[in-house]
Amino acid sequence: KLTKHKYMRQFFALLTITWCLTFATNIVLAQDPREPEIRRLENLERESVLKGDSSVLFDKIWSSNMIVNTPANVVGTVEGTKAHFRSGNLNYISFERNIEKITFNDNVAVVMGGEIIKPQGHQVNAGKTVSRRFINVWLYKNSSWSIIARQATIIKVE
Repeated sequence: KLTKHKYMRQFFALLTITWCLTFATNIVLAQDPREPEIRRLENLERESVLKGDSSVLFDKIWSSNMIVNTPANVVGTVEGTKAHFRSGNLNYISFERNIEKITFNDNVAVVMGGEIIKPQGHQVNAGKTVSRRFINVWLYKNSSWSIIARQATIIKVE
């Protein structure tokens, strides 16, 4: 037999659960509508590096003004990155990227997270597993997104 007090407790418990679910749903739905496109492009960039697809990288992903702070602690340009790519210095057996955060500020998207690569060939750390942190900065201009800045820092080599 339920008393009036027990009915009230059940009512407030149900009300609390409903409020929590509504609040959680609003947080999920508040995602910026541009985020899926940035995630798609991040994956396209990762796959293009892995496959050695320079046409996608050079013509669609990397801005002609891109600057890079490399894992070798050198600041470079897109031309230097292209030269590394052509010479096989961006040649990986595997390349995983874990996006932890995407933030938008007007027409700029900042992507942060971690990467795990396995270099091959004559690269530094070839045959090893390299963990690094990364930041990619995307700019929306002329109806498309491109990377204008990238930073990657090696945090572990195994």
